[in-house]
Amino acid sequence: MSDRRTFNVVILGVGFLFIFTAFTTCGNIEQTVIKSLANDTFTGSGYHSLGIIYGVFSFSNLLAPTVVAVLGPRVSMFLSGLLYSGYIAVFIIPSTWSFYFTSVLIGIGAATLWTAQGHFLVENSEASTINRNTGMFWALLQCSMVFGNLYIYFDWKGSMEISDRSRKKVFLSLLVTSVLGTLSFLVLRRPYHQDDMLSEDEGQSLLSVPMMYKQRANTAVNDAKSEFKTILQLLKSKTILLLGCCMAYSGMELSFYSGVYGTCIGATTDFGEDAKGLIGISGIVVGVGEIVGGGLFGLMCKNNRFRRTSVVFLGMVVHFIAFYLIFLNIPDDAPVVFKTSTQHRPYLTPSVSIAMLCSFLLGLGDSCFNTQLYSILGRAYAEQSAPAFAIFKFIQSIFAAVAFFYSGYLLLTWQLLFMVVMGFTGTLCFFLVERMQNSSIDLQDY
Repeated sequence: MSDRRTFNVVILGVGFLFIFTAFTTCGNIEQTVIKSLANDTFTGSGYHSLGIIYGVFSFSNLLAPTVVAVLGPRVSMFLSGLLYSGYIAVFIIPSTWSFYFTSVLIGIGAATLWTAQGHFLVENSEASTINRNTGMFWALLQCSMVFGNLYIYFDWKGSMEISDRSRKKVFLSLLVTSVLGTLSFLVLRRPYHQDDMLSEDEGQSLLSVPMMYKQRANTAVNDAKSEFKTILQLLKSKTILLLGCCMAYSGMELSFYSGVYGTCIGATTDFGEDAKGLIGISGIVVGVGEIVGGGLFGLMCKNNRFRRTSVVFLGMVVHFIAFYLIFLNIPDDAPVVFKTSTQHRPYLTPSVSIAMLCSFLLGLGDSCFNTQLYSILGRAYAEQSAPAFAIFKFIQSIFAAVAFFYSGYLLLTWQLLFMVVMGFTGTLCFFLVERMQNSSIDLQDY
């Protein structure tokens, strides 16, 4: 039984590795690719597309548990993987309507995919193996930051413009990668208790399939109603209202490091022929920062009651240093959608070393905020963890969507200023919640 479950977890991680190697790379380069399109009929924006994805994703989280309960996690993940592949395929022969239509579909697919992933991971774990299985899955997932971006670096190194041939070759490779990840979900096997249930009486099982799906649907709808009521109650709590600022900041900086900053690097003319290739290296270095931060703060500091505020404060400082260096090193008009190259001059001569340092700091700071948000939510809402994390993803995704929509129009200075203000406010609110939690524990001990 343990061998089958371990096999399922490894295949699950490999499937996500392939799918998100394709999708993460696509998100990192799509605005740069769109700027290079010599097609007057295509009027799409990569920022708007990513904004639509995160906006639809946030609301779809409310319905995804019902879909997964009815279809089952394996079928749900397979269908969601097809939607991811469809979005990537659009870039081979771009058209505006299909670009935005698949953006909506992938937002729905993302909510279903991640809900099914959590369900399937728990289904194939026990109390003694959940930490190991979660670690294996996330280790495989984080590798998705490396392979696709490394391919972009070698393929685009020395290219001032992205030709149609190069674009088609890159996205065809990403499409094949995504399809392979999707097909891997078909290899997943049922846990043993499901096999036993189905083999008791095959004839009876076949007759009861419609009834089984009907019971699943009724149970799922009732569970969804109950969870939605709990979410509404938690939204009124002081803890969630305060942490909402920190969650909102995590969404804003998510949009910045995952889509905007790579575009800024690719648009910086001072980087010369290496500019487009550096987008891939930047994505890799962000991933390294995420892995380093997740290992240090997610594992080493989880048992120290007073470390959460220290880690969040460190994350704020790290991000503020990165923002200041980006302000000095990157041209102010780099993220603007209607410009293929920059015209403004930064305060410093743009340096590749400083740009890559900022990529690492962005990933490191992001891991600081996210690990501690998960930690404090798990502590404050141990009995209501699912609704609490649903609120977290909802707020984070909404603000990521908003940030993507304004990123193509605001100069870099204003975007950095917004994140500084929200980052400071979010950190202060996190401190207040941590103090409230510590005070409540002291009162209980007393």
